[in-house]
Amino acid sequence: MTNAERLTPERRQAQITEQVLTSGAVSAQELAESFGVSVMTIHRDLDELQRQGILRKARGVASAQPSGTFESNVQFRSKANVDAKRQIARYACRHIEPGMSVLLDDSTTATAMIPYLAGIGPLTVATNYLAGLRELAGNREIEIISLGGHYDTHHDSFLGTLCVDNIRALRFDLAFVSTSAIREGYAFHQEDRIVAVKREMVEAASRCHLLIDHTKLDRHAMHRLMPIHRFESIVVDAGVGEQSLASLREHDVRVDVAT
Repeated sequence: MTNAERLTPERRQAQITEQVLTSGAVSAQELAESFGVSVMTIHRDLDELQRQGILRKARGVASAQPSGTFESNVQFRSKANVDAKRQIARYACRHIEPGMSVLLDDSTTATAMIPYLAGIGPLTVATNYLAGLRELAGNREIEIISLGGHYDTHHDSFLGTLCVDNIRALRFDLAFVSTSAIREGYAFHQEDRIVAVKREMVEAASRCHLLIDHTKLDRHAMHRLMPIHRFESIVVDAGVGEQSLASLREHDVRVDVAT
């Protein structure tokens, strides 16, 4: 019996998850050969991982890439377009002044701002992203507000009506949010429960900035968040094309290219 055959289904699924998140997409046949099990066994594993929302399966391929109805697992998103997100985050911090109250959503783009907040404090920062709360905890110049609710492992964040109620009870100087897609003057996201939280965040802040890397301009998502002119500005990375920039600016919104 090989080592692969001795793996429990849970352990094999964990290793499949790691492999798919690392590569972005792997076929069931490749996984079967890699683990020394049948394709049928791999399909059962993938069905379970898809049920958990970790990946999606289509035409015999397991993928961590987003689709119109599927947002990638946070482990995958945290490794994607890292340089662009840092570029956007560093630029976005120009809007923050000492003493402000700041709201960050659970996006990996907004969370990339946290390392740059250290030199701005004192600040009050609220977020529903658990990893973000942990990172903020190391900064003595920042007062932290945890926006609790139902914990979602796929996003590593707190969601649901409790989170929405917590946001409604507060008011912030600034909010920074991201989303999955921009189309025809609207921001979109794959999940309506995420849309509900982001809408409340926009309403809870005097000014809200939308942070998106250039890949979001080539995607589709199912649920409409709001028109982009509702945002104080949109911050994009330097990878955005001139045609995409012109298209965004047609909708009465300030667009800044992070430098």
